[in-house]
Amino acid sequence: MNLDRFFDIPSDLQHSWAGLIGLHLREALLPVLAGLLLALPLAQLCVRFRWLYPPVLGATTVLYAVPSLAFFVVLIDYTGQTELTVMIPLAVYSLVVLVPAIVDGVRSVPQETLAAATAMGIGPVRRYLQVQLPIAVPAIMAGLRVAAASSISLVSVGALIGNQGALGNLLAAAQKYDRPELALNSVLTTAALAIVCDALLVLLRVALTPWMPSGGRPRTAARQRPVPQEATR
Repeated sequence: MNLDRFFDIPSDLQHSWAGLIGLHLREALLPVLAGLLLALPLAQLCVRFRWLYPPVLGATTVLYAVPSLAFFVVLIDYTGQTELTVMIPLAVYSLVVLVPAIVDGVRSVPQETLAAATAMGIGPVRRYLQVQLPIAVPAIMAGLRVAAASSISLVSVGALIGNQGALGNLLAAAQKYDRPELALNSVLTTAALAIVCDALLVLLRVALTPWMPSGGRPRTAARQRPVPQEATR
């Protein structure tokens, strides 16, 4: 394969290969961040009012089932053929992963820990931010990993609305110019971005939860070895 043609991006895409990577990351990760900021208070409401969780989960699931093209058709009259038209659906899609992850993580906090925080005079907001969320970090990071990988993959659909698909634009260019190496470039680069982002999130989780091993499971006390019967006689 000619590497020069592999990285030779058509001029009508208005970006270099590195520029497409930056655009792809911006369109993929900003919606995940927006989804996280929306999911945090929403999940806390679901934890506080348990009856609210089923309808919220149902609503996010229904929205996730809406095809991205349908979202684009609805939004394009308001946001035009812009990055925002791509990022809004991705932010909505991230909620179906992030809300359950945060709710499960917060609910896993032991009641003894919450009781101790309350006894120390910590109010509900501080308790959520300083006690519940730090303990729920492993579950939240697991949700972020799934949301980020999904978002990086779905950005390419934006190529259907005025070249807003970042690396996905290479797929359309490959067909337009009969250059299959551009399609290969798009697939391989997108996969590499997903892998790198996932690895960085794992490292972030390790940094935020030094009490846990790299595998993600909390350390437990070693099992006590059985005492031989001869030693008890």
